[in-house]
Amino acid sequence: MFFDREEELRALLSLISYEPNMITFVYGPINSGKTALIDEFIKRLPDDYLAFKINFRRSPITGYEEFVSVLFSLDLRNNIRTLKDAISLVLSVGKEVFGFPIPSELFERIVMEKKPKNAFTYIATLMEEIRRVGKNPILIVDELQVIGDLKVNGSLIYEMFNFFVHLTKEEHLAHVFAVTSDSLFIEKIYNEAMLQGRADYFLVDDFDRKTALDFLKVNGLSRDDAELVWSYFGGKPVYLVEALKHREELKEWCEGTLEAKFHWLLYSLNSLRRTNKELFEEVLSLLGKFRWSEEIECLDIDDAVAWTVKNHVLFLDPRRGILRPQGRLELLAIRKALEKL
Repeated sequence: MFFDREEELRALLSLISYEPNMITFVYGPINSGKTALIDEFIKRLPDDYLAFKINFRRSPITGYEEFVSVLFSLDLRNNIRTLKDAISLVLSVGKEVFGFPIPSELFERIVMEKKPKNAFTYIATLMEEIRRVGKNPILIVDELQVIGDLKVNGSLIYEMFNFFVHLTKEEHLAHVFAVTSDSLFIEKIYNEAMLQGRADYFLVDDFDRKTALDFLKVNGLSRDDAELVWSYFGGKPVYLVEALKHREELKEWCEGTLEAKFHWLLYSLNSLRRTNKELFEEVLSLLGKFRWSEEIECLDIDDAVAWTVKNHVLFLDPRRGILRPQGRLELLAIRKALEKL
């Protein structure tokens, strides 16, 4: 859902007006509207920009061949014999390309050689040619954490981020946006890949109260009903849309959704208690801090923090160094679960 993200759009469009110099992590809580914002951003790109979009959740990735198949989608390999053919195809599709076009013979060689550097070298060459004909390339990589554990002659993810640094900080060739809800992944990569001074953060958060209420009222809910939805879900876009579908039984739907989230959390915590009682106690202590607070300072990513973030209970904001529930629904479910445990 896209609604009233003009401030974020202006910031993104302003960012690409400067020379590429930083990898930008586009992050935020789950279902906060990151993909919708990026899609709208692409639509509003000036005509001299071209976005290459890679989504690593489009198909399962268990090895190198699947990885390069996502980079160079099948649709962009058919009938391409030369780099010139690839350039012509890119220029014919508009502002957005899903993957990179590549001559099929070169693709087969890249797969066979199992050297990620060869794939990245081709992509850099393609982008150089795109710039030569007057287009400014942008690389948007969605859900990059999917390949976080993939090994191809070493850790693939770090080689890929070295390539991103090459595109931005070193060659100023393309803007790179890494989109993810996995803030633990961001923090790990930022530190272990030594991205200080090479990467920046761009938060896409849930809507604030005014924006959420405006959206609900514009779409036909009364003020009282809009306030009811806010009290259960805050500004989580996905739930605001769902609320519109349940306007005839709104109170019952809100209560039922909270009950489902509460029981999911309760079952998850009880399962943890059976398998790792020590970690369960640590998690319970951490969640107990949200009995009266909506966010807390995070000074260390310990096992309890990691468990709650990986299970989408809490959201870690690495830029501000704070922890908070993934949304208001999770906050209410945490408080309800604390009464039972």
